[in-house]
Amino acid sequence: MAFRSVLNVTGSDHGDQDVRIAATLCAEVGAYLSVLVMSPPPLVMASPLLGDGIPEWPGQRAQAIARLEKRYRQIERFSQDMATLEKTAREIQTLLRAMWLCFDVDTDYCDQASVGDAVRQRALCADLTIVGPALLNDDHLGPSVVNGSLFDTGKPVLVVPKGAEATLSPRRVVVCWDSRAEASRAVREALDILSRAEEVRVTLVDPEPTCNANGAEPGADIAAYLTRHGARVAVDRLPSAGKPATAVLAQHAIDTSADMIVMGAYGSRRLRERLFGGVTRWIVGKPALPLFLAR
Repeated sequence: MAFRSVLNVTGSDHGDQDVRIAATLCAEVGAYLSVLVMSPPPLVMASPLLGDGIPEWPGQRAQAIARLEKRYRQIERFSQDMATLEKTAREIQTLLRAMWLCFDVDTDYCDQASVGDAVRQRALCADLTIVGPALLNDDHLGPSVVNGSLFDTGKPVLVVPKGAEATLSPRRVVVCWDSRAEASRAVREALDILSRAEEVRVTLVDPEPTCNANGAEPGADIAAYLTRHGARVAVDRLPSAGKPATAVLAQHAIDTSADMIVMGAYGSRRLRERLFGGVTRWIVGKPALPLFLAR
């Protein structure tokens, strides 16, 4: 499908790198850009006082005063964070006006547990969410954003690591194929990209011919599907030789001069918890390529 509405989530302290990447991609395909600026606060304690006021006993009084001082510091932090959010939003609006884009900029200040839901609500009404390098390297905000935009919506996410040359019109694309539903949805969501690419390489690692999965000729079925959509497809069946499949795929992307990798995101709890430290880390390091994920 064509991407007409794009969501970009950034932190209030991330600078404008991620927004610039998303804006450039939107300008490339004529898409509308929605930017959500977030600043998750620290956990807020319950009421700092015991009873109706400051307790009489010295030990209790000291504890209550300490909790009260901590609450005041949290209120002060909240005021500072809100000011930073509004300042960042104004700067992003100025940037996007200068780029002549159709856009909107919103802010959200919520507790950590609510970040995913705040992102989910917006990602449900977008064709694609773009995760830039600043958010990718934010271990506090990044995982919750990906959970909300990818795992909780079924919508695709484009991960753009540091140093990657991002484009929604790549010349060469590697599709990681394993005959699973997640890989099929990734291909479907990326059809507009794949049909316009000069070369699409459907890649399987250690495929086994089976009646109910890969078929007698692994990769041939999805290659035929893509060909019917106008894609120029080749199938590569690679041996792992004892290496992790991700390492084989990464090297193959280098060898074929790929501009993007398309793959399914598998939503086990373990994967969600290890997303940035696990399945995507290999693509953040080498090669630095945009990673198109769908659930």
